[in-house]
Amino acid sequence: MKVLLAALGGGLLLFACSSDENVPAGPDVASLRAPFLQWPNSPAPPVPTSPTLVALGERLYHETALSKTGDVSCASCHGLDTFGQDNLKVSPGTEGLLGKRSAPSTFNAFRQFAQFWDGRADSVETQSTMPMLTDVEHGLVSEDEIVSILAADPSYREEFAQAFPEAGGDALTADHVRAAIGAFERTLVTVSPFDRWVEGEDQALSPQELEGLETFVQVGCTVCHTTRSVGGHMFQKLGLVEAVEGQDLGRFEVTGQESDRYHFKVPSLLNVAKTGPYLHDGRFDSLEETVAFMGKVQLGKELSDSQVASITTFLRALTGELVQNAQ
Repeated sequence: MKVLLAALGGGLLLFACSSDENVPAGPDVASLRAPFLQWPNSPAPPVPTSPTLVALGERLYHETALSKTGDVSCASCHGLDTFGQDNLKVSPGTEGLLGKRSAPSTFNAFRQFAQFWDGRADSVETQSTMPMLTDVEHGLVSEDEIVSILAADPSYREEFAQAFPEAGGDALTADHVRAAIGAFERTLVTVSPFDRWVEGEDQALSPQELEGLETFVQVGCTVCHTTRSVGGHMFQKLGLVEAVEGQDLGRFEVTGQESDRYHFKVPSLLNVAKTGPYLHDGRFDSLEETVAFMGKVQLGKELSDSQVASITTFLRALTGELVQNAQ
């Protein structure tokens, strides 16, 4: 036992400290990092990228002409100033029509194994034109309409020819529209304190954030939310332990398989503090409500207020800065 003497007000205070071997150990950092070291398995881009291709994709991402009444673009629901989504329960499409699901973020989306809440697209490229052909979103009727709208603008014909020089006079195609938008979305990368911590910067997370990560792991959140995307790598039933029924049948609507009823893609939690409302239908406004709900219906646990607060402290460390052109 170490005996320490300290001067106090001209006198001496004698006190004892535990020996070093009895001091509680800190978190096992290697074990905490382990579930988050690898990105999900996700599709590679269909064509090599280039600054010209990315610039074309960015223009298309903001192009309102690619909607029935010229009032909606990809950026309408996936704003770059709102972390790749719109902070609405459900998003208005052309003429103000409403869908039934909350818009997911385009930030870091290309890292995920599938796109949309029901996983019906395998990549950001495949996903990019699907809303254009949905009546309550962009409201166009065919890929030919997409191409004809763009072909009516000579500047688009020139930009496609520059981005796809090997295609000659056939550069403006629906596949190339998808490739260009996907190339731009693949630049929408954020870097957070959590990212820096995973990469070995031990001090990137505060003690409170690290404690929140420990709680996140200990209560079982990593049953679904693993990989470097903290999700985005699997489907899971909403209501795994306690039933949560609703009109949206999730992946069942894609596959028709009974085993997929109420299954949704596990969302990535990157930037989750900035991308509410939460769940596929935007039913919760706060992270705290969402964490408590998921603990109950997915894990069968009534999380304490302190556990919820600790987990949400960690989740806020997943907020990153947009670093475009980083992949």
